[in-house]
Amino acid sequence: MPKKTPPQFLYHGTASRFLDEIKKQGLIAGERHYVHLSADEATARKVGARHGSPVILTVKAQEMAKRGLPFWQAENGVWLTSTVAVEFLEW
Repeated sequence: MPKKTPPQFLYHGTASRFLDEIKKQGLIAGERHYVHLSADEATARKVGARHGSPVILTVKAQEMAKRGLPFWQAENGVWLTSTVAVEFLEW
């Protein structure tokens, strides 16, 4: 999959119960190969709702890319990256 330049912001949907851990370590792939990100808040909200009360995090994707962190986009439109440090997240 070729690297791709992301939009300024991407979104990650998660459950509120995971926020304390995310605030400590950022977003990590966990059991997946990549962190999955959405291009819009509505999609991220649907993803987050699968795990409980949804919370949407904004990812400063272009800032990450400018620092050399890679992004890819899957055929289904999902954006992928290896990790998102806390400094690139907006609550």
